[in-house]
Amino acid sequence: MARIFVTGSADGLGQMAARRMVEDGHRVVLHARDHKRANEALAGVPGAETAIAGDLSSIAECKRIAAEVNALGAFDAVIHNAGVYLQPRRIETIDRLPQVFAVNTLAPYILTALIRKPKRLVYLTSGLHRSGDPSLKDLAWRERPWNSSSAYADSKLYDVMLAFAVARKWPDVLSNAVDPGWVPTKMGGPGATDDLDAGAETQVWLATSRDPAAMVSGECFYHRKRRPPLAAARDAQIQDRLIATCARISGVPFPE
Repeated sequence: MARIFVTGSADGLGQMAARRMVEDGHRVVLHARDHKRANEALAGVPGAETAIAGDLSSIAECKRIAAEVNALGAFDAVIHNAGVYLQPRRIETIDRLPQVFAVNTLAPYILTALIRKPKRLVYLTSGLHRSGDPSLKDLAWRERPWNSSSAYADSKLYDVMLAFAVARKWPDVLSNAVDPGWVPTKMGGPGATDDLDAGAETQVWLATSRDPAAMVSGECFYHRKRRPPLAAARDAQIQDRLIATCARISGVPFPE
């Protein structure tokens, strides 16, 4: 039996993964952006231990979430599932960052750096990460005109880089990225064509399975199969630049 923390588990893939793990006998802690949504998460996943409320778009809130997770004790796995999708305009957070970068990239970085090191880490990415810009220029989108699809693709490329950087820096942790496909969640929309069940199942498999195929690190998966990422995601120098940038923006150093 494992103990897993899942961000963004009030609905969608996060809730599906959490429900499956509870049904399999694992101990699961949920997360949602506020107390109302946290209660909805608990109602949607009967048997979950508890739910932590906190806004992942805020650096201060991310630090508090990490402290609350650590206060609950050790975890075997953390699934960084929460995310925001295409935003028609640059929505600025309290920290003057684009919300899509703050939630999709910076929050997983802060939680990774501050939560007591688990045995496994799973980061949700997207096939669109292959369209991302690995130059790391203007992460805050202050100098270039806003492009919703590019901002999202960039953030998901950074998630793959983060997963691979952690795998390299923490060899005692299994750290991988998951592309769930274009699935019909609230985020993906009703026209999505990928298998919703398979999208959730891969998270569960990487977080809990003893299958040798799941006991690897530094890989990107799609429906339980390894899928080659954008080549630049494996560049250690670019990974280290991303880690350093996130550390500078958040004020949270990465524990080597």
